[in-house]
Amino acid sequence: MTLSRRTLLTALAVAPALGAATAKPNGFVAVTDGRLTLDGQPYRFVGGNLWYGAWLGAPAAYGDRARLRRELDKLKALGVTNLRVLGSGERSPAKVALDPTFRGPGADYDANLLKGLDFLLAEMALRDMKAVIYLNNFWDWSGGMPAYLRWTENGTWFQQGDPAHPWPEYADYAARFYGDTQANALFRHFVKSLVGRVNSVTGQPYRNDPTIMAWQLANEPRPGGSEGFGVANLPIYYCWIRETAAFIKGLDPHHLVSTGSEGSMGCLERESCVVEAHKPAEIDYVTLHIWPNNWGWIDPKNQPATYEAGEARCRDYVKRHIALARSLNKPLVIEEFGLIRDQRAFAPDAPARYKDRFYTTIYDLALADMKAGGPVCGTNFWAWNGEGRAQQADAWFKHGDKSFVGDPPQEEQGLYGVFDADVSTLAVIRRHAEAVNALSPARAGPPPAHLPTPFYQGERG
Repeated sequence: MTLSRRTLLTALAVAPALGAATAKPNGFVAVTDGRLTLDGQPYRFVGGNLWYGAWLGAPAAYGDRARLRRELDKLKALGVTNLRVLGSGERSPAKVALDPTFRGPGADYDANLLKGLDFLLAEMALRDMKAVIYLNNFWDWSGGMPAYLRWTENGTWFQQGDPAHPWPEYADYAARFYGDTQANALFRHFVKSLVGRVNSVTGQPYRNDPTIMAWQLANEPRPGGSEGFGVANLPIYYCWIRETAAFIKGLDPHHLVSTGSEGSMGCLERESCVVEAHKPAEIDYVTLHIWPNNWGWIDPKNQPATYEAGEARCRDYVKRHIALARSLNKPLVIEEFGLIRDQRAFAPDAPARYKDRFYTTIYDLALADMKAGGPVCGTNFWAWNGEGRAQQADAWFKHGDKSFVGDPPQEEQGLYGVFDADVSTLAVIRRHAEAVNALSPARAGPPPAHLPTPFYQGERG
């Protein structure tokens, strides 16, 4: 069912035309001369990943709004002002997939999760935080692209990690999504509904809400896994990025749009692929993820012996992508990076010497480039566990668990995330936030005028 590039261009020619460029209203993050700006000043941030924010905010049995408020308060106190959150989720039979999710194959989107996202954005606005909302997932822990392919019967569905389908079969399968017009029609219907939504808490249309920094096409979209399939799929992959970004821009001209790419490691290890994926005018900034354990650069079973060489590769990876962003004259956000604790421990406050060192390395590279006026504008560590804790003895997520953490269901709960008891790692984040804040003019003042203060006084009182 994979289509040619010509067929894809014809079938997806439903995006509204981009309107004439207009100045952004106050409060919206913009791109000026290849850098992120906010109200005419450089916008630099220390951020985190909180994929489960909408789940905590949902008015349902699995939600916990009081905890969400506490988590946001803790993050704000650390100096974290930007959160990358999941704004989608597709029903899937995968053993590690989320449940509930935003949608199934129909258009009856989950009202509780939509209201949960509303609540999250309203609470972030109160704390002067910005959100990056990703709209799909290459990986099946949230359903993602394989769920759409299952609904359209595009090949035989299988879950990531199925021993009958070893890597890179999963990546090649998920990457069929870009050329499946039926799957993309379903996806675009959801995107149009979400981008056009009116927040049930604030009454503010999403397209007019400056709390949102950017819409993101997907989490870690890859053109494929194998050389043969991936290279052949590149034209369709590039087309999907450009056309989907244009579709979103046509719905919402105020917000930025980004890819969610890992960089060259998620692009068949080709820097040229990174450039082509981020070249379209509809893509506002470059994204970068860094996973040395997952990529085999630092052995999770022997970090002491492999850390030095792995860190050197990470440094080189960041520097290379800074150069790519500079060549594109676009900002760069290091929006995922993580390392396991010592001896692959999952428990809160377990020793994290190498993790802390890795965070410091990424933060120092980002800070140095910020000071030099380079393209790096912010970082988002992966991920915030906060007060969440593993509910099972083996630390694996089970359906029905309500104590969400930053480690998604495909990983042990605590593998990469930062708990509120991880004193040494919290100190690393706090020091970096203080250094970044010292580079930028202070922002002060009351919450945005669109927030219904009486509602919050009653709700929070």
